Amino acid sequence: MHDQTDEQIAAAVQRGDTEAFRGLIERYEAKMSRYARRFLFQGDDVKDLVQEIFIKAYVNIKSFDTDRRFSPWIYRIAHNEFVNAVKKKQKERENVSLFDFDVLFPRLIAKETADSEVTHQELKTMLEASLDKLGSKYKEPLILYYFEEMDYKAIADILRIPVSTVGVRLQRGKAMLKKLVQG
Repeated sequence: MHDQTDEQIAAAVQRGDTEAFRGLIERYEAKMSRYARRFLFQGDDVKDLVQEIFIKAYVNIKSFDTDRRFSPWIYRIAHNEFVNAVKKKQKERENVSLFDFDVLFPRLIAKETADSEVTHQELKTMLEASLDKLGSKYKEPLILYYFEEMDYKAIADILRIPVSTVGVRLQRGKAMLKKLVQG
């Protein structure tokens, strides 16, 4: 199982090898838990949400296209679970506007540029310290980029936004972090 790709394991599950799904859980459980904790949730919420992610992945595994990468597919399921949980919690507190200006009017930006390793580490440290102060619109792309080390395309697939919007949100999120750190 360790020498197989995620996509090969998913294909085995699709063919009826239900035990193979355990390999995907082993590979992704820690990642999903880390993603959930950084996204917003604490304690039991994380365990429950991660369990829901794997249940939904298993139930919907037949819809996974094994010619594509598995990672963005399961992160998309996680994203949907987190958004639904956030909406549920916010609905209990107040009404929230669902209008997303960046998706309706994305700004074009230059191609993805490679940050230096020092800047990358500094931003990771700032993000850890300031995560709760950012809105999820900027927090989630930063988490996926800096902590989950995904590229713009994978983030765009997960969040279902244009690649240019990923760049805009990362740029704005980094600027917000710098303002928070500088006081």
